[in-house]
Amino acid sequence: MNTAEIMTAFTSGLADINLAEPDTARGGEKAAERMKTASSTIYDMAATLSAKGDLWNWGMYDPEIVDEIRARLPGFGEFGTDGFSEQLYFLALRDLPIGLDDYDGRTVLEVGCGTGEGLNFLSRIARGARMTGLDLSPRAIARASATLARADVLEFVHGDAEKLPFVDGSVNILVNIESSHNYPDLGRFLREVERVLSPGGILTHIDVFTRQRYAAMRRMTAEIDGLTWVTDHDISDRVRAAIGRRMASDSHFHATLARQRMNPMARRIAAHSQILMFGGMFAGYQPPAVIRLLSRIGIVPWVSGLPMESYRHQVAVRR
Repeated sequence: MNTAEIMTAFTSGLADINLAEPDTARGGEKAAERMKTASSTIYDMAATLSAKGDLWNWGMYDPEIVDEIRARLPGFGEFGTDGFSEQLYFLALRDLPIGLDDYDGRTVLEVGCGTGEGLNFLSRIARGARMTGLDLSPRAIARASATLARADVLEFVHGDAEKLPFVDGSVNILVNIESSHNYPDLGRFLREVERVLSPGGILTHIDVFTRQRYAAMRRMTAEIDGLTWVTDHDISDRVRAAIGRRMASDSHFHATLARQRMNPMARRIAAHSQILMFGGMFAGYQPPAVIRLLSRIGIVPWVSGLPMESYRHQVAVRR
């Protein structure tokens, strides 16, 4: 597939996955494989183009969490990051029935780890754990392995969230952040989670939902006997707060763009594209007039995005 075909397969696949009613078929195995191929290719490109330290999620903003992270990592947010994406990772472990100082000897798996920066951050927060990141993008895994892997602490493997390459009961904590909305078969992923978690093991799941996808999630969680769901918190306000701060003219995001060698129009287009990618529509982003004009004449593609209704943190325990 060429680039246009890849983007079409990816965007149509996302729509099929997230807008289908819970009991509606989504095109079968061939459609699922096309979506996975497109997703892998797109994230391969992202892994090649993104800068060191980039995290691929919308982020959240909570002053209390910022203070807690800084107590553990003095200077957090002062160098090379706005800290919003890391806050989502911190939240993933913060509210679990395991203290952040009690990870010695535990196994932590992140499914959908991208280039591994988020899991690398968690390895500094929950010390003593053996952490593994898995992603569908071979390029992302190659980069993570080359730049972040550390023997007996942090490793990365290529794999499919719906066919996890781990033995039964081998994982204590499974982390999944802003990834599962890309999975053609959410139920298959959750059954794999059930399989690989040890008794008492914990899934910490954070993602954005359309109305239909959330209804499907609720139905599937009720069908999987081995997982007890103990938390379902709507964190939309804190996610929108992060996106809004990123969109501000004096933000780290805009300062980073300003340092790149682009003419002003190219910078505006790049900012528009990245704001759309990282949740702008969810936070009420309205493109500036010049971008709307360029879209009308076909120079800038207009992407309205899916009608995402909530961003949630959910926790399940393996029986």
